[in-house]
Amino acid sequence: MQQGRLFVLSGPSGAGKGTICDRVIKEGSAELSISMTTRALRGKEIDGVSYYFVSDEKFDKTIEEGGFLEYAGIYGHRYGTPKAPVLKAMSEGKDVILEIEMQGAAQVKENYPDAVLVFVLPPSLAELRERLIKRNTDSPEQIIKRTESTLNEIHRIGEYDYYVINGDLDDAVETVKNVIKAVHGDEEAKKAVRKNKVGKRALKMIKKYDEEALQ
Repeated sequence: MQQGRLFVLSGPSGAGKGTICDRVIKEGSAELSISMTTRALRGKEIDGVSYYFVSDEKFDKTIEEGGFLEYAGIYGHRYGTPKAPVLKAMSEGKDVILEIEMQGAAQVKENYPDAVLVFVLPPSLAELRERLIKRNTDSPEQIIKRTESTLNEIHRIGEYDYYVINGDLDDAVETVKNVIKAVHGDEEAKKAVRKNKVGKRALKMIKKYDEEALQ
């Protein structure tokens, strides 16, 4: 049986990581790892489906037991990826996707060099702000805080293997699916995602976001 691979999707809040992951999972390309968090539920989120919502005490105990692949503090709350379900799925030949923030992605890459990191970008900073406002889950102050951190996050794109611009959701989902196929050796998929490898093209894009922020 072929060993499953670990894929990590991260990027600015509001870029659409969760929506892309949901589609990839529903279309059978990989299995989603459910993260643990100390923050409260939002909107229609469900405990054990969206996240495992736990107390600070439970989170601390999991750290002490070495039960996380990675964990990080983001915007005053903590998030972590339980280790056992991910390793079990991969041993069964299943690909696993982690939708996590950049601190966690760096930990995963350090601990598991074979992990494939995919950075999800918004088409523009203006579009990102609109998405955060329409999401209606953050206060105006939180939206300002999130958008201010976006440029810093984009400047770390060089730490990733691939990037995806989530302007058209169908295209973004197809690109992620092709990344998964390419990693497993599919030649057509390799050709399709060649332009999505992080390199000079992606690094030039940083300048575009910087220029927009100055307008």
